[in-house]
Amino acid sequence: MFEFDLSTRSHRSRFSSFFFLSKMSLGTKGSSSSGFENTSPPEDYLNKINEVRTLLGPLIGKSSEYCSDAAITRYLAARNGHVKKATKMLKETLKWRTQYKPREIRWEEIAREAETGKIYRSNYTDKYGRPVLVMRPSCQNTKSPKGQIRFLVYCMENAILNLPDNQEQMVWLIDFHGFNMSHLSIKVSRETAHVLQEHYPERLGLAILYNPPKIFEPFWKMVKPFLEPKTCNKVKFVYSDDNVSKKILEDIFDMEQLEVAFGGENSDSSFNFEKYAERMREDDLKFYGNTPVSSTSAHFTNSDSEVSDTEMKRLEDIPDEKIKNGTS
Repeated sequence: MFEFDLSTRSHRSRFSSFFFLSKMSLGTKGSSSSGFENTSPPEDYLNKINEVRTLLGPLIGKSSEYCSDAAITRYLAARNGHVKKATKMLKETLKWRTQYKPREIRWEEIAREAETGKIYRSNYTDKYGRPVLVMRPSCQNTKSPKGQIRFLVYCMENAILNLPDNQEQMVWLIDFHGFNMSHLSIKVSRETAHVLQEHYPERLGLAILYNPPKIFEPFWKMVKPFLEPKTCNKVKFVYSDDNVSKKILEDIFDMEQLEVAFGGENSDSSFNFEKYAERMREDDLKFYGNTPVSSTSAHFTNSDSEVSDTEMKRLEDIPDEKIKNGTS
């Protein structure tokens, strides 16, 4: 999740594009079936961004990279523009990143989870340039909650690293072909919702549930209370035998690029593990260099951490009460 200072032209573009989130935080209406909205002037949020920075205090090392203006905007949007709540949320993410070390997960560690194509980044984007994560619950192949979550985090980090300059969000395309309730775990679903909502806020632009069976409805009712209302609003149910819901796909995707499995015309984009593994290894090398990290990364020295030990201690020294009171 590389987020650099706005002095770089590419990140300035991403920052400006993402300001449509301020509309949600300010309570403005208008959400299209694509989950994409018009932008708002950056001036609307600059004061709040500066307030968050003041509450966090000076940041050093890697933690400053995760506190760009665009990143802070996402946390503000996730907390409906509430500065103190957004600051607390961002602080918790910085702590999580130094403990969980998502940028130290490499393909070789999670390749076993990926073998069946249960989650993969497609080789096409939607009409808005958003990366597409294809998910197939029926392809679940492991029983380790820890492994499944680490695989999800790896997929999220990879999709974020591959975001175009003018985009901050992605699309999930969930295929329910062959699905039954044995493929889902309430425990993993709750942890998934927690990690995504608390540490990847506003990364989801749209989630398309393709042909969910009737038996999925009770599960959805159980999971829905754990999701933020705005997240639920991004979930679209699409059925191949319903022309009205199928139009959602036509509005979002170039049907010539979309996979045949989702009613598209592209028969060459189905999952191939060997080809995908090579693609992910190339991404690891591109974004991280030739520095493989094993699954024992949690035992690496502090100098290898995303946030240094000194910075971690400083974050711990910012009491939540001070954030609550608006002081740093």
